Amino acid sequence: MSTLRPSAFVRPDDLRCIAFDADDTLWHNERYFKLTQTRFAELLAPHTDAADLDARLMQAERRNIRHYGFGIKGFVLSMIETALEVTGNAVPGTVISELIAAGQEMLQHPIDLLPHAAQAVAAAQAQGPVLLITKGDLPDQERKLAQSGLGEMFDAVEIVSDKVPHVYTRIFAPFGGAAHGMMIGNSMKSDVRPMIEAGGYGVHVPHDLYWDFETADAPDGHPRYRAIPDLGALPPLLRGRRGATFSPQSPV
Repeated sequence: MSTLRPSAFVRPDDLRCIAFDADDTLWHNERYFKLTQTRFAELLAPHTDAADLDARLMQAERRNIRHYGFGIKGFVLSMIETALEVTGNAVPGTVISELIAAGQEMLQHPIDLLPHAAQAVAAAQAQGPVLLITKGDLPDQERKLAQSGLGEMFDAVEIVSDKVPHVYTRIFAPFGGAAHGMMIGNSMKSDVRPMIEAGGYGVHVPHDLYWDFETADAPDGHPRYRAIPDLGALPPLLRGRRGATFSPQSPV
C-alpha cells in the first residue's frame, strides 16, 4: 500500500468538482451479493463439507478480477469455479444452473437509494460540477443509474475498470485537477485513499456491509480526509467549509 503524504490545506472556495461513488454510497448493492453468497453456501452444503467456502470464494474472486473485472458476472463465474474446486468437479449441473439464475436475478434487482442520497447530490451541485465514478459491469451500472432517478444530476459519469490514483487524476483533469476535487464513497481502498494520493479530498461514508476486497486503513490525521456518518452530513459539511480550512478536527 502506498504511503499518503500530507498535502497543504485547501480552502473550500478552491473546491471545484465533487464526485460520488455509486454502489453502497448512493444505493444499496452489497446486500444482494451477501444474499446470493448465503444461497451459494446452501446449495453447496449437500455436496461438500468445506468449512472455508467463503474464503475459497474470496480467493477465486481475487484471482479473477484481472480476467473479469468487478461486478456480478465475475462474482457468478467465481462461484461456479469455487463450486467445481470444492467438489472435485462433481457439482451437479442443477447447482450451476441455480447459480446462473441467482446472478441473473441480481442483474435485475430494483434500485433502493440510501438515505439522503438525492439531497447530498443536490448539495454538491451547488458547489460546481458533479461526477459519478463507479466500477463494475457497464450495462449493469448504466441500468442502476437510469433506475436511480439521479442520472440527470451528474455532469459526467465514469464507469472504470478500477479506482487508482492515476484514474482520478485523469477524470478530474478537465475540472481543475484532482487537487480541487472531492471523492465521496464507502470504500477506503477505492474511493478515499487513491483520491487523496491523487492530491484531492477523500470523504468516507460508511455502509453496514463490506466486501473484504474493499477494506483498507483510514488515513486518519490527513488534512484531506474526512469521515461522515451518512450522506445527511454532507450538506452541512460543504456549507460549513466555505472560507475555512478542510480539517478533520473541525466540527461538521
